[in-house]
Amino acid sequence: MENIKILVVDDEPDILEFVKYNLEKEGYAVKTALDGREGLELVRSWQPQLVLLDVMMPQLDGIEVCRQIRHDEKIKQPLIVFLTARSEDYSQIAGFDAGGDDYITKPIRIRVLVSRLKALLRRFSTDISEDQNTIKLDKLFIDKEKMLIYVDGEACTLAKKEYELLLLLVSKPGKVFSRDEIFAKVWGADLIVGERTIDVHIRKIREKIGENYIKTIKGIGYKFVIPAADTET
Repeated sequence: MENIKILVVDDEPDILEFVKYNLEKEGYAVKTALDGREGLELVRSWQPQLVLLDVMMPQLDGIEVCRQIRHDEKIKQPLIVFLTARSEDYSQIAGFDAGGDDYITKPIRIRVLVSRLKALLRRFSTDISEDQNTIKLDKLFIDKEKMLIYVDGEACTLAKKEYELLLLLVSKPGKVFSRDEIFAKVWGADLIVGERTIDVHIRKIREKIGENYIKTIKGIGYKFVIPAADTET
């Protein structure tokens, strides 16, 4: 784990010290920041693979920090996991809508935290070639140049929009794509389609590649997961 860099951003020094100590014991390289602005600067300069981000902070709150990270093309996009004492649904939805990958509620249980982070990091360890023309995830292989998909070595035929939708989801395994984001990127923001269009396409993709690769996030959207590594309940 020595190559994995984790940034922890929280305005409580005790939490920073506690989390940093335990993550370093697991072999991760860890840096900390006490507010959102400092955290954002470290993301840009240090380029961590994962950011643990408190929601309620001075300077910039965690939601805004996440938004700025996701919209900065110069940043090699990290996993973003929110730390929050708030359990309201709207807070969780706001985090996912901003581009967050997961959330963990306080008080932090270190064994749960470490387990969740390991699962996330495994799920995001994709085998993508340097030329970006091929993607291999579990038993799924995509040749982007030839627009071919193989499941466990067997060729699979997807319609154009099914292919584009799948390609969007696998571009960031584990990331929750909202329905609005999917509509904008696959169909175009100005194109009017039926409310059930995404659901129908997801159903057809699942029929062709298997049921376990695409997970529904109720009330938000969909994400691509690697079944063997997906530990969420």
